[in-house]
Amino acid sequence: MSSFGILGSGAVGQALATGLHAKGHRVKIGSRTPGKLREFSATTGIESGTFADVAKWGEVLVLAVKGTAADAALKEAGAANLRGKLVIDTTNPITDAPPEDGVLRCFTGPGSSLMETLQRAYPDAHFVKAFNSVGSDLMVDPDFGGVKPTMFYCGDDASAKSAAAGVIAQLGWEGADMGGACAARAIEPLAMLWCIPGFRSNDWDHAFHLLRR
Repeated sequence: MSSFGILGSGAVGQALATGLHAKGHRVKIGSRTPGKLREFSATTGIESGTFADVAKWGEVLVLAVKGTAADAALKEAGAANLRGKLVIDTTNPITDAPPEDGVLRCFTGPGSSLMETLQRAYPDAHFVKAFNSVGSDLMVDPDFGGVKPTMFYCGDDASAKSAAAGVIAQLGWEGADMGGACAARAIEPLAMLWCIPGFRSNDWDHAFHLLRR
């Protein structure tokens, strides 16, 4: 059993906090304004706190904020509180602009990724990109008729990736290791692809699956 500090109080943060808590892990969830999590904490039994409090407490951290707020959240968490820890990065570099025919807009280019930017800014943390390419309703124990969907992940630290792979499997996914942090350049745009059916036809009940021969 590990202690997980969730940095982010939105739908993704709450879904992963609830799922990890249900699997027997110790979990705390952080927000810039912890008071708004009072009802969530009362319902789930999951304690809330500031980003700094939660980051200091957690053995493993989950970054679950809007991509535009990712760096600010980590600054509030504190670089010292990230040092040496696995940070499961669920964020995407999505702008606030409306989608074009269902296609979201990113603030990164084809030769960069948000996770690489964050890894460079916090070199003592071990970022692993995961849980960024599916909706929060499907993040824990997704049911697709017995077929496990694929969760693509990547990162530069082998031990961190191994630990993240265990979390991915425990939450009901088939993990697919895509290599180093540069693979986030390919994994982050999957969020855009996943969202197109949702924006165009209100179809959000799907996930990716990697077929092998």
